[in-house]
Amino acid sequence: MPLPFLTADRAFETADDVALPFEDRDRWRRPYRPGPCRVGVAALWLLLASYVLFAAVIIALTGTVTEAAVVLGVALLVIAGALRLLRVGVWVSARGLRRVSFLVTRTVPWEQVVAVRTVQQPVRWLGLPRTVQGQALMLVRRDRAADDMPALMTTHNADFLARLEAFDRATDAVEAWAAENARG
Repeated sequence: MPLPFLTADRAFETADDVALPFEDRDRWRRPYRPGPCRVGVAALWLLLASYVLFAAVIIALTGTVTEAAVVLGVALLVIAGALRLLRVGVWVSARGLRRVSFLVTRTVPWEQVVAVRTVQQPVRWLGLPRTVQGQALMLVRRDRAADDMPALMTTHNADFLARLEAFDRATDAVEAWAAENARG
């Protein structure tokens, strides 16, 4: 029984830029993968949440229901924090550009976008107060000054720390979305 999808003798499609038929441009998507720092911290939070859930079960069996409910609530907060941490980043769709931070999400429609460009400047290292020289992807809006907007992503944030090639690919993808959609 031949399995053509597992063999190398069939001809592959050469058009890599062709949109797939199921690709929905109105759906929000992150044009890059989350970095290993962000995924590692989220995994540690989920591991901590599993221990807290186990503690909630033990407390429910031996203690009061109220204590178990409090510990269960703490575990659910840790799980929600880990999932939110994985959602942090820049998202694009045909409707606009969305910057998701841990607590706040801001969406800018493409009609308000003048330019998205990469600049060389001092950037914060992993979001901490310490700054280092790096690159940042900046958004220029019609209704705000260019200096007023925070960086969308930097070479030293949790997604791109020590991954300069991934940063270049991500900025190219976001700049391409902006060039394609901001014309209208």
